[in-house]
Amino acid sequence: MAIEISSMRGPGKLFLLCVVVAGLVLLLATMLSMKPAPSSLADLVQVARKNVYLDRNGRPLNVTYENHWNLHEVVKLHELPEFLVSTILRSEDKRFFEHTGIDWLARLNAARQNLLAGEVVRGASTITEQVVRMIRPRPRTIWSRWLEGFEAMALENRFSKLDILEFYINQVPYKARRRGVVQAASYYFDRDVSTLNQKEMMALAVLLRSPRWLDPMKQVASLDRAIRNLADRLDLTKEAHGKISAHEITLKRARDKPDVSHFIHYAEAARQKRVSDSGVIDTTIDLDLQVKAQNILDTRLDSLKHNNVANGAMLIVNHETNEILSWVVGYAGADDRRFNKIDAVTVKRQPGSTLKPLLYASAIRNGWTAATMLDDSPLEESVGLGMHSYHNYSRGHYGLISLREALGNSLNIPALKAVQYVGGAEFLSLLRDLGVESLSGHPNFYGDGLALGNGELALYELVQAYTVMARMGDFKALSFVEGEHVNNGSYRVLSEDVTSLVADIISDPGAREKEFGWDSVLNFPHQTAVKTGTSSDYRDAWAIGFNDRFTVGVWFGNLDYSQMSDVTGSSGPALVLRSIFNELNRFREVRPLYLSGNLNRQRVCIESGLPEQDNCEARDEWFLSGSGPVGRVELESEPRIRKPSKGLMLAMDPRIPDEQEYFEFALTRSRDIETVRWYVNDQLVATTNDSKYYWKVSRGEFKARAEVQLRGKDSPVGTEEVEYRVN
Repeated sequence: MAIEISSMRGPGKLFLLCVVVAGLVLLLATMLSMKPAPSSLADLVQVARKNVYLDRNGRPLNVTYENHWNLHEVVKLHELPEFLVSTILRSEDKRFFEHTGIDWLARLNAARQNLLAGEVVRGASTITEQVVRMIRPRPRTIWSRWLEGFEAMALENRFSKLDILEFYINQVPYKARRRGVVQAASYYFDRDVSTLNQKEMMALAVLLRSPRWLDPMKQVASLDRAIRNLADRLDLTKEAHGKISAHEITLKRARDKPDVSHFIHYAEAARQKRVSDSGVIDTTIDLDLQVKAQNILDTRLDSLKHNNVANGAMLIVNHETNEILSWVVGYAGADDRRFNKIDAVTVKRQPGSTLKPLLYASAIRNGWTAATMLDDSPLEESVGLGMHSYHNYSRGHYGLISLREALGNSLNIPALKAVQYVGGAEFLSLLRDLGVESLSGHPNFYGDGLALGNGELALYELVQAYTVMARMGDFKALSFVEGEHVNNGSYRVLSEDVTSLVADIISDPGAREKEFGWDSVLNFPHQTAVKTGTSSDYRDAWAIGFNDRFTVGVWFGNLDYSQMSDVTGSSGPALVLRSIFNELNRFREVRPLYLSGNLNRQRVCIESGLPEQDNCEARDEWFLSGSGPVGRVELESEPRIRKPSKGLMLAMDPRIPDEQEYFEFALTRSRDIETVRWYVNDQLVATTNDSKYYWKVSRGEFKARAEVQLRGKDSPVGTEEVEYRVN
């Protein structure tokens, strides 16, 4: 029977009118306050505060729970144990498949229990309403609960029950900012969900109600009681109930993953240029190899702690694909180690002799051969603003020696002559073509000392340069994103003839025998091109090498620039290099290094470098096509002033009378000289018949040049002007 408001009188009519108006206001307020259902549940979790990086097998590298959503430990509903899903439904929303977003019966029962208890003892949120709460977080008020119900119905109108349930199981919050049952299983049990017993699955279900008050680590009795209550509500046989009761919950916190934060920071800096903003990034890092490499590096650092070695780094690359496999910093993640938060892979340090193979590659492409004879005799040269007497590590000299042995034994004097032959500008240009951007100064800034590593570059740059050698001369930027190498452009830097010849030299145990001995740690079980380096005062020790597939670089030193105690490349990082190559080669067939088919083999006299004769001790040597043994070579094409060097600063010696103090001027060329006219500040000061002149020292700023008359030349050759100063 309809009630006509117009026929009603007095308070009844007013009351009913108020109810209608209130209902309309409530309806309007609800409509205005409701948020629309998302267009896609999957798209919600794409918004990331912090990127998640995965190794090449899909395992997370950075353990972060800063994101609002679980981005990477997501499973499909059908991949979960059926018992776990049914238990969660029974615990959280037993009529999930019957209601349309709101369980009115559960709400009535909850209201009754709360009234009887005089406090809130039970909620009645459905799984769908909990999903709404995750998507649209609001303050916990009655108005919020009202809106959540309507939004839950809208959500179920747009998505299927299974989609909503799958989203819930993957995103429901647990303790310690974990989300979803996969992260919870890892956090509480350090196991995959599929390996849990039924009691442990029930624990995950009841923990949804109160992760804090049922914490297995602290509230064991409360958790057991909650599990028993849930078991009583499940449709279990007596036998099944007994089996669950007999099960034990084995708690085990997840093991710490290897610290790859340095790699993550590098990747984050490069991310905007090289990867998408999806939030989940598949990298080329091999987590298993990373763990092994970290252990090998840290163990070696431990053994050298009495030699004042605190820091180290290692970079491992598959140069066939140019993918970075491991990015290792010594003692990464440790709390009690000095400067281990600094990324030593990218820190610029002096490379020592590790640049010599690249230098000799430049010399060979300019006409030298592996049999070119070089004079390893004492030498004083200008370095920066001063003079330096060069010597080999052993302090000995070998006289005439082939390029093969000069490089193999890492001799310093021949390397200086090589950079003089090539020219500092050309060598720097080659290094930059190889990806070395740190050596950005003018060639005069480094001088001939560049041959011995007086510049500074990063381990990353050095390894990238060596991958070009390993890949027969093709440059390709290192990649850390899975599949990215396919799109990386490459360009030719060196010929395969030159690179394969240099690789043959630095993988030859006989070539390094004079300085390193026959039992050298550098003589690997499989053919491996290896080079070590040590900077001045033992501040840096390096070992780098490549075989048919992998290129590895290792650095030792102290990031506060303090000296190590007698640690060289061969006594420190070389053992790490050897160990990691053993790991890399463990389960594969290692091929010999590539040797270009264009190289030709000839017999040469060991002492002269000339073609084999009847009365000489000879050996085989490889030559580029069209070249052959020529013995000793003259290094200089045109003379230049070697002393004084550009910008040299001299000081008068107070112990020597001024009228008896002289400084030696010298040219780089000593042969075929008829006369040299020496000029200081454009004044002719002397004429000599050789490459040296002793200038009487005086204070001031000066410019020196020379005019050199060479035999067979019609006119003299002028040198570049050199500025220097005497204090």
